[in-house]
Amino acid sequence: MKKIILPVRYGIAISGCLIAYFLLLALFDLHTKPAFSLFNALITGFGIYEAIKHYKHEQGKNFNYTSGFSTGIIAGFVATLIFTIFFLAYATEINKSFLDQLLEVFKGDYNVHVGLVSFVVAIMGFATTVILTFTFMQLFKNSKNIH
Repeated sequence: MKKIILPVRYGIAISGCLIAYFLLLALFDLHTKPAFSLFNALITGFGIYEAIKHYKHEQGKNFNYTSGFSTGIIAGFVATLIFTIFFLAYATEINKSFLDQLLEVFKGDYNVHVGLVSFVVAIMGFATTVILTFTFMQLFKNSKNIH
């Protein structure tokens, strides 16, 4: 149980930052512009990096690749799940015209519902988490090279 507390804490913090960024964009009516979602990867990346760094500092010589990787994955997945739930609530309860504004670029007669958009948000978050965790573990793994 103690191993999972740290990444869950970081996941909650990451999701809080993602939600705050989204609401800040909504304040300036920029939340419907997909280009601004690239900054989400930076927020998530910074949180995952800090989670793995903190875990490695706690473990010291006992740190291994598997435990560091699982720390990053759990932190990112928790953040993605919380943000996706927020996104779904925002699109269905807070701003009901948000989905129409977001999908304005599709001029055709596409039948896109909030469930599909939320699914895409979740998949993007999970994919970002896996890629960033693999990337950061290259920095944090213990090297077996001879000096």
